[in-house]
Amino acid sequence: MRNPRKARRAWWIKQLHSWHWISAAISLVGMLLFAITGITLNHASSISAQPRVTEGSVTLPAPFATQLRSEPPAPDAPLPGAVADHLREAVSLDARGKPAEWSADEVYVALPGPGSDAWIAIDRASGAVTSEHTDRGWISYLNDLHKGRNSGDAWFWFIDVFAVACIVFTLTGLFLLQIHARHRPSTWPLVGLGLLIPVVIAILFIH
Repeated sequence: MRNPRKARRAWWIKQLHSWHWISAAISLVGMLLFAITGITLNHASSISAQPRVTEGSVTLPAPFATQLRSEPPAPDAPLPGAVADHLREAVSLDARGKPAEWSADEVYVALPGPGSDAWIAIDRASGAVTSEHTDRGWISYLNDLHKGRNSGDAWFWFIDVFAVACIVFTLTGLFLLQIHARHRPSTWPLVGLGLLIPVVIAILFIH
């Protein structure tokens, strides 16, 4: 009875170690990124950044301007493909497939992104285009990635996958702690301290 029991225990320990290092490898870079940006977000008011603003002003060629005078299929319809392609070259902003706000006089496209903000406004009668792009720097870019702000669907799913990897990493680590705790008496006091410190801070200092 003892040998099968030892074999099962050895198998589970091997599985825990395997899943622990695999999840650690998957989440390593992401965890480092989120830890660093946790610090930069916590000290955002102390980190100075000088936004760089780029403005643009062009006039659409007559065939493109004509396309904007007809009624859009929906109030938030994107710009026609040819118009968006032209603007990508003319003002260096990509509005392809982005929802636009159509009014009687103007088409407005908001183009927010991580660490940046941008917009394009087009006069439907004259085809006059004004644009603005604000770049807040790489720290703001990384901070927005941390928050998942204006980062797109791919980054949205990456955060979910990364979070699952972190959960696997911590839970397998917890089970490994339990297995080795008998040889390391300080294990559970340290784990308890890791729980107690944020709880005490939350109760006593957060109001």
